Amino acid sequence: MIFQSGCLTLRAGLRLTTVQEKFSWFCRRVSTEDMRRAQIKKVLCVAEKNDAAKGIAEIMSNGGMRRKEGLSRFNKIYEYEYHWFGQNVTVSMTSVSGHLLGLEFKAPFQKWHSCNPVVLFDAEVEKYCPDNYVDIKRTLEREVRQCQALVIWTDCDREGENIGFEVIEVCKAVKQNLQVFRARFSEITPNSIRNACQNLAEPDQNVSDAVDVRQELDLRIGASFTRFQTLRLQKIFPTVLSDQLISYGSCQFPTLGFVVERFKAIQAFIPETFYKIKVTHEMEDCEVDFGWKRNRLFHHTACLVLYQMCMENPVATVINVSSKPKSKWRPLPLDTVELEKLASRKLKISAKETMKIAEKLYTQGFISYPRTETNIFPKDLNLTPLVEQQTQDAHWGSFAQGILERGGPTPRNGTKTDQAHPPIHPTKYTSGLQGNEQRLYEFIVRHFLACCSQDAQGQETTVDIDIAQERFATHGLMIIARNYLDVYPYDKWYAKVIPVYERGSQFQPTTIEMLDGETSPPQLLTEADLISLMEKHGIGTDATHADHIETIKSRMYVGLTPDQRFLPGELGMGLVEGYDSMGYEMSKPDLRAELEADLKLICEGRKDKFTVLRQQIQNYKQVFIEAVRKAKKLDQALSSYFGEAREFTQQEEIQMEIPLPIRKCPQCSRDMALKRKKDGKGFFLSCMGYPGCKAAVWFPESVLEVSRDESVCPTCRPHPVQRLKFKFKRGSLPPAMPLEFVSCIGGCDEMLREILDLKYLRGGGGGGGTPQTNPPSGSYLRNNQSHNQPARPDNSCGRQPPRSKLEPKRPAAVVSAPRPVQAAQGPAGENAVVCNCGQDAIILTVRKEGPNQGRQFYKCNTGNCSFFLWADQQPEEGHGSAGGGGFSNPPRSAARPSSGFGGSAGPSSSVTGRPGGNSRFSGGGGGDAAVCSCNEPAVTRTVMKDGPNRGRSFHTCPKPREQQCGFFQWADENVPPGPGGGFDSAPQFGGQKGKRQGGNAPTKGPASKRQMTCGVCHQPGHNRTTCPQNN
Repeated sequence: MIFQSGCLTLRAGLRLTTVQEKFSWFCRRVSTEDMRRAQIKKVLCVAEKNDAAKGIAEIMSNGGMRRKEGLSRFNKIYEYEYHWFGQNVTVSMTSVSGHLLGLEFKAPFQKWHSCNPVVLFDAEVEKYCPDNYVDIKRTLEREVRQCQALVIWTDCDREGENIGFEVIEVCKAVKQNLQVFRARFSEITPNSIRNACQNLAEPDQNVSDAVDVRQELDLRIGASFTRFQTLRLQKIFPTVLSDQLISYGSCQFPTLGFVVERFKAIQAFIPETFYKIKVTHEMEDCEVDFGWKRNRLFHHTACLVLYQMCMENPVATVINVSSKPKSKWRPLPLDTVELEKLASRKLKISAKETMKIAEKLYTQGFISYPRTETNIFPKDLNLTPLVEQQTQDAHWGSFAQGILERGGPTPRNGTKTDQAHPPIHPTKYTSGLQGNEQRLYEFIVRHFLACCSQDAQGQETTVDIDIAQERFATHGLMIIARNYLDVYPYDKWYAKVIPVYERGSQFQPTTIEMLDGETSPPQLLTEADLISLMEKHGIGTDATHADHIETIKSRMYVGLTPDQRFLPGELGMGLVEGYDSMGYEMSKPDLRAELEADLKLICEGRKDKFTVLRQQIQNYKQVFIEAVRKAKKLDQALSSYFGEAREFTQQEEIQMEIPLPIRKCPQCSRDMALKRKKDGKGFFLSCMGYPGCKAAVWFPESVLEVSRDESVCPTCRPHPVQRLKFKFKRGSLPPAMPLEFVSCIGGCDEMLREILDLKYLRGGGGGGGTPQTNPPSGSYLRNNQSHNQPARPDNSCGRQPPRSKLEPKRPAAVVSAPRPVQAAQGPAGENAVVCNCGQDAIILTVRKEGPNQGRQFYKCNTGNCSFFLWADQQPEEGHGSAGGGGFSNPPRSAARPSSGFGGSAGPSSSVTGRPGGNSRFSGGGGGDAAVCSCNEPAVTRTVMKDGPNRGRSFHTCPKPREQQCGFFQWADENVPPGPGGGFDSAPQFGGQKGKRQGGNAPTKGPASKRQMTCGVCHQPGHNRTTCPQNN
């Protein structure tokens, strides 16, 4: 027991020590925070609008503030003293005007014709300060330099939180150690403002992230679809839409869809004839209508039989008389959606105008925050003073006094709350408003008082009668207490007087009639109906409903009838019908509703912003690609309204075609897609990030057709790399190869690499986009001057065409050199060949018919690198570690050669010359060996391909193909000049002419005229205007 007791004591001591440590840590933290707060001498406060800043400053300073001008004449600065953070501090209160920063694509993608619209889903975006807000930004930067703390007073909703973080970003760029706080309030009243000052919180990053996601998606989706629609339809219907902006938005389009859907339901409605029996009875100067319990029948004969039965014995017997209390419920507290709907129905003020007026009333302190989803008054909100303020009014003051005399306000509560703001209610009495401002303020006051009052009470009487076993009934209403109806004229409740009937009594009906009628179609949507549908399906938020409705009106997608109902226009109808015919119901709310649900989860911290952003971009990008592919359905739908569509030429169709991705770009990691050259003669693989990234793969003219196959290469990375279907020109491939086959361009097919003359890097390089810091394993396409292009013909001096002025200057890619081939001791003591991976290479034999049949060669044992070495060309001593380079007899599967130096056709593509490579000699004697650009003695090869140069020898780099420097020199041109002349230095390549030294020029081979090249991509065969990269 003693031992156990001791253990308990020990444990207790340990526990106490832990608590003491925690308490000590807490005290130190509190002490540190107190010390930081004690350093605060001046505080910068920023509100969302100038009126709000002025109202808050008046309350905090008790009217003693000093006003001074900011750099923006619309945003003043109010200074005053306030007891804050346990001491007296100087407060500088100013404001922004909504969002301080905007989101835009970076410069290369901003112009409408700068890129294919599909690129905008992946293009880089950036935040910037619009020109008209620069003065506000400069004011913040100037004021914050003198402050130690920043308090955000923007509206407490999603947009307000995001605006707050924009202010924080601007201020912290000037002062890194700034302390930041968030004031949370729902109304600009003394109690609310002082409570916010005493309970400062931290800004909510999650809420701001949700707005960032929404802004970026709206920009990408809206810009891509808008550019596609506008540019295409303006060309197809030039007489009607030449100046029309045909915008698209992921919220506005479903909103338009609701209007079109109702209109089409009305068009498709087929009226049906129905029949019913009506009984009337006149008694004591009162005519009573009895309704048929069957309501109506759609079969004429059946109704006629029942009617004739009633007429055969037309005596009515009262079978039941009942009476029960009847109530008309007072309204629920006012939230934003209900305010917009009721203002539209009762006051005939549009939702857009309603919210504009409500914002103004809020910043003036007359009402609470108007953007709320709550219809429950919080228990800690004292409503009695708010009712007392209204007792002074001549119109509703007596009603407000009656509420107080009956025990105070007892509001009817709803079921919704956003845990941020109370329902909309008056916060201050005023009688100085005019026009719609006065009407809306009066509505809010009357709604608030009605909500705090009692339900209207009445007594309903029901009389049931029987005629020939057919039942009929009538209802009477007597209003006992009007209650809330006395102050709320927007609701009607009328009494209906009927005579007294006794159960069992009989009477002769005045008339018994058989009537017919027709079912009627639904009515066109009102603005209130449209807002209800948007709320039901999750399109937009309570704060954005009005904006989306205003957008479809301003774009002429819908119009309004004289009774203010929405009627779709021809353009709106055509767009919805066109997209629906594609199979994607883009006018339906599902896609946007899913996004709104994700945004809510981001606010709650249950989803990551980048995950949502990536997923939503992928969803809409896929829809966009399919929509462009089926764009003719859109043309056909609109042609029924605007006349026959103009047919596109084949060239225009190619330009607007959205190609599917083939693989990731090695330079910027965007998609690379297959495109047709602008002249229609040939294909190339281009980065979708153009013009930001100019990486490309140009296929030779021997490729007649190439298309995307559905299969994916299992080997190449980064995954997925799509296979391609090739069709080659007859005679361009070795005899044993088929002209049509499916292969991978990712680098795993060595034969295809030789045929297409593809060059590969083991790592990523620079480029137009963000380079990969850790590129995945596998071969990457080499970027020759930011393009993967075929070798260009050059003159004998190797000059490169001048760089286009439009082409940005890029840093050279830093690429690790491949591991050199090393000789390793084999088991028998001889040297074993080692590949670039450091593994023993395997030896194979050429089986294919041709000049190399039966010849042995080395290649990588694992297939992870592209090492190759002929067995009969082992590296010579002294530079054997570089690996056996090149082909002595190039395989016949090589692609058509490009022009070499000196104007003659060069060898096969296995030894492509590189512009800019330097030809150097150890001396002037003819017996001296040529040295390549790697400072290695060049090796001599012989052209085996049929042609004018067959049998001609040339010098090239001795390294393996992947490591070659690109040096090339004809052997019969590698001779010293004749007497009286010579080279004091090597001929120069890479943009400068070699200068002649000593008089006579060296002997040259026959020179060919230099071919003109494009100023953008530097390729022959076209100019800057017709360059395929401009697609």
